[in-house]
Amino acid sequence: MPFLSRVAAIATVTLSVAGLIAPGSAVQAAELAHAALVAPSIASLNIPAVDPVPSLPANPAATTQATPVEATADADAQDGDDIAYPTLAAAVAAQEVSGDAGEQLRCLAGAVYFESKGEPLAGQLAVAKVILNRAESGRFGDTPCAVVKQRGQFSFVRGGRIPAIDTGRPAYRTAMAIAKVAMDDAWESSCGGALYFHARRVSPGWHRTQVASIGNHVFYR
Repeated sequence: MPFLSRVAAIATVTLSVAGLIAPGSAVQAAELAHAALVAPSIASLNIPAVDPVPSLPANPAATTQATPVEATADADAQDGDDIAYPTLAAAVAAQEVSGDAGEQLRCLAGAVYFESKGEPLAGQLAVAKVILNRAESGRFGDTPCAVVKQRGQFSFVRGGRIPAIDTGRPAYRTAMAIAKVAMDDAWESSCGGALYFHARRVSPGWHRTQVASIGNHVFYR
């Protein structure tokens, strides 16, 4: 059926229905008839059809390449060789102290314990650094144990041996943690490149450069 014929039929049906509607609805029937007659003129404007909105995939993540978060985190951890601590106390607290520590670590911890237990953590770390500095200098023993046991250097050493220590004491566990921090270079000591130290109560009359005074010890290089 041609378009205009369909419109005429719609109008006829609309008017017929209007005759069946109650008188109070005559205005609504007239509006329906007017809409039917206007439809052809709207169609003749030739308005282009609007393209439908493309539908999104059911799972947008399926079309997006996922970011390898875990792999990135692992790479960052590998790139950063050093772990930053907010304080020296935090660095000490983070160390795992176990009974199977190596010989060099035990020698270093023993020296820290006998020379500086009860001192501030910075003072204990400075003592450990002096021993490590000596081992690296080439002027003393080449390991912490060789430095600590060198004849005439540390008064607590007897016959080339470090006295036995109750490893369950909190002071020794702190000394062990300090030794690990020093060996791992996890915190920079303010004693710099010091190679010597002595207690404040003595005056050895050294003609050396003083680099720090921490707790009850004075440090020189």
